[in-house]
Amino acid sequence: MTVDSEYWSRYYEVTVERPAWQTVGIAIARFRAEDNAAAGSGRERRPHRERLAVDLGCGAGRDARELLRARWRVIAIDREPAALQVLAAAAGPDLGARLETRVEDLATVEIPPCDLVNASLCLPFLAPEPFAATWGRIVSALGPGARLSAMLFGDRDESASDPTMTCLPPEQIEAGLDGFEIEHWLVKEEETQTALGEPRHLHLIEVVARKIG
Repeated sequence: MTVDSEYWSRYYEVTVERPAWQTVGIAIARFRAEDNAAAGSGRERRPHRERLAVDLGCGAGRDARELLRARWRVIAIDREPAALQVLAAAAGPDLGARLETRVEDLATVEIPPCDLVNASLCLPFLAPEPFAATWGRIVSALGPGARLSAMLFGDRDESASDPTMTCLPPEQIEAGLDGFEIEHWLVKEEETQTALGEPRHLHLIEVVARKIG
């Protein structure tokens, strides 16, 4: 599969209007439920603050826009300037007021402390060594109560033989979530198509996890 800038530009055109992935929706719902529970308990609450999400490999922004609509602040990061241009245009001035975009490589990106790191179908495109380093920075950026929502390729995905990518066994991904409570975990394997209509054998792991320590 060719994944150069031309490929990604075509990908953004196809996906810009698609809905957010269910992982980010689950994470938003979990935070909302916690807020509602706290409000209903009558406990004194600290002054309201906007939650901050870092959307890694944001692409055309299907997840970032869902977070913005939920009144989050979002730092959207992608190595392709075209992705951020598409996102900014789709967000418009209203949603864009809470949006910050950064052109950075996921292999070296610094991730600020935040409430949520979202990584939908981007981390597998890192080779094993930078994948491990970026994973470590994600874990470090999340304090107790913060969450990770991610979509990763498993070891039976058709990309698993590509040394420039990282496709891990589900149990290894789960082991990397030590110190997290896993709130959503879905493993599926199927013959499917990419957004651009290419046939693909997909081995996908969806995860939403809350940092507990």
